[in-house]
Amino acid sequence: MSHDPVCLASTMIPPLSAPLHGVATVPGDKSISHRAVLFAAMAEGTSHLAGVLDSDDVRSSMAAVRQLGAQVSLEKQPDGSLAGSVTGWGAAGPRKPEGAVDCGNSGTTARLLMGVLAPWDVPVEITGDESLSRRPMRRITAPLMKMGVRFLPEGRETLPLTVRGTHGLRALTYDAPMASAQLKTAVLLAGVYAKGTTTVNEPAPSRNHTELMLPEFGVSTTAANCTAGVTGPQDLAACEVHVPGDPSSAAFLVCAAVLKRDSAIQVENVSLNTARIGFTRTLERMGAEVSVQRTGAAGKEPFGTISVCYTANLHGCEVPAEKIASIVDEVPVLALVAAFARGVTVFREVGELRVKETDRLAAVVEGLAHLGVEAYIDGNDLYVEGQPGLAVPEGVTLDSKGDHRLAMTWALAGLTGNTSVCVENFDAVRISYPQFLEDIERLAR
Repeated sequence: MSHDPVCLASTMIPPLSAPLHGVATVPGDKSISHRAVLFAAMAEGTSHLAGVLDSDDVRSSMAAVRQLGAQVSLEKQPDGSLAGSVTGWGAAGPRKPEGAVDCGNSGTTARLLMGVLAPWDVPVEITGDESLSRRPMRRITAPLMKMGVRFLPEGRETLPLTVRGTHGLRALTYDAPMASAQLKTAVLLAGVYAKGTTTVNEPAPSRNHTELMLPEFGVSTTAANCTAGVTGPQDLAACEVHVPGDPSSAAFLVCAAVLKRDSAIQVENVSLNTARIGFTRTLERMGAEVSVQRTGAAGKEPFGTISVCYTANLHGCEVPAEKIASIVDEVPVLALVAAFARGVTVFREVGELRVKETDRLAAVVEGLAHLGVEAYIDGNDLYVEGQPGLAVPEGVTLDSKGDHRLAMTWALAGLTGNTSVCVENFDAVRISYPQFLEDIERLAR
């Protein structure tokens, strides 16, 4: 990796010198890491956490709960993860912070905090960086307001917002307009303290890490396909949490091996939560040689090994709307793989990508166009017209737009391709996978 003069503010990503071989691990799961930190802060007593992802987003959650009165002692480990203890505020509740709680770029931190703060009569201003301040918050504030939470200024749908919770939360049955684990989690966390049963029904399955983790903290939950519930009031009690590897990070190594001739790798100790490994099934539908083997569980979270090797003859496929929630973070890199496949790949109902860290839908179409690939949006569907044997044009610059998933996706175009590419704002990888480039280069030695 170099900052080449012709690349200016970008990072030059040259092709890998050899196929990818061997065994890799990836950093801790981002979704599980956030929840481990936030739930431990809510709990009575001291929780012990291991395998926590050290990234800008997770550090936003750590800083937020510290401001609210939790004691956070998580130290960097030799493998780059964070481990240690979090002592929660428990029944005493969070304290009023000095100043606003700045969530940085982390939508998970901001949205889940709204549910964390719902049962407490403490005014807390939540803010974030420029990107986060454009992201929609009404999907979270609307159901919480039905439960009795106030948000000021009234009617505002983006950060900064001041949350004013209440001890008299009302239980709620909520039919969510979209499948969103952040929405579901915020409502369930409020429901833990509300009197009665709070239920969230979704149009498609979303990540279920909250339903799996709350029982570890002593809170019983109910969960089925597209529905989850909790009966309150209950209290969280400290526990031990081990965070498995992040499948969304693993997806980039897996897709690199699919595209780089003669590669064969295994990614170990990665979460195999069925709501998170949809990308392996999509790759299988495209003809890729990929398999999954469970080796254990951390609490109720299964983990194991993903094995994959280079696939010469990929073909397009259709990804139906009900599968998108399980691959929402992997659509950009799967679209890149689709660019090398024979025929058309369609991702149905991916409008949610418009309100991520950036408009990922528009960015994918724009980036693929720079690679000479026809991709277009029809309604909320993304179409990619693949080109077997695609050669990356010389001197291409691809813009991550400050989005970590796009930074890694466009890096793969250079790493697995025939010529170097420049990636603008490549440093965005710090948000979820700081050592991405080092890990992939080590596999190519």
